[in-house]
Amino acid sequence: MYFEAPSAEAPPLEQLSAWRPWPEWVTAPLNDGVEVLALPKRLTRALGKASSAELEELAGRWIARLRSEDGDDVTDDDLLAVLQGVARLAASATNTGGGLYSWSF
Repeated sequence: MYFEAPSAEAPPLEQLSAWRPWPEWVTAPLNDGVEVLALPKRLTRALGKASSAELEELAGRWIARLRSEDGDDVTDDDLLAVLQGVARLAASATNTGGGLYSWSF
């Protein structure tokens, strides 16, 4: 959604709920809260093909939203560096026919 309908504002809940596809569980949350999600191929391709300027713009919108919503003190450089790293992983996944996954706990 950030690439296809960029906005500094959070989309309305009904628009967000209708956006597809969503990440899918590879491993549903376990008792300790650990989960693994597979990111949609569409998102993986978009991240992998994004230019440096597109990643900088995306990071800027995210930072603006974080600061306006909850005063989070994430720095510009931190978020951009993370986004650039994820984009490199996405490009590698796209080039090799693999997927992009998120693990959290």
